[in-house]
Amino acid sequence: MIHLITGGSGSGKSAFAETCVMQAGASERFYIATMKVWGEEGRRRVEKHRKMRQGKGFVTIECETDLKSLCLSDYRKKSNPRLNSSTSVLLECMSNLTANEMFEKGGTRAEICERILDGVQSLADQTDHLVIVTNEIFSDGCKYDEDTVRYIDLLAEINRKLAGIADEVTEVVFGIPVCLKKELERGGRLR
Repeated sequence: MIHLITGGSGSGKSAFAETCVMQAGASERFYIATMKVWGEEGRRRVEKHRKMRQGKGFVTIECETDLKSLCLSDYRKKSNPRLNSSTSVLLECMSNLTANEMFEKGGTRAEICERILDGVQSLADQTDHLVIVTNEIFSDGCKYDEDTVRYIDLLAEINRKLAGIADEVTEVVFGIPVCLKKELERGGRLR
């Protein structure tokens, strides 16, 4: 199950994503942090998110690029390999991962998009419940330099493709989750 969560800066999307992971009731929870920390503001953001997750049983994995190479079994409790255990993964956030892949690893737009989507699929194959946080950065009306426009366009493409494969898509607006997509199970029941 893939749940894509979007929203503007400070919208409450991270708190909502954590709630979704907690409600999934998985025996193991992983938090994949994609932010490359630059400066004091970055450190404060990381600390804020760590405090939000404190006591919730998350195993934090730093993964700024190469999501496909991530193997959750390397981080599982030694006494609890995949057999009969349920897992939830919170990937935060797609905008950081996209920037890292684009500006550090490089490649064509198609190559970067494929790398990221292959990584998401690899994660989805390793877990029961994948929650992906992304940012809504497309409606500010500002003019940007060419590289930033390329980044925004790439993130938009990735978000569209993720929304297409996701079972659920939610936008968080002023702390209010707004369901944009929720797939029906066979038999017409909502998951």
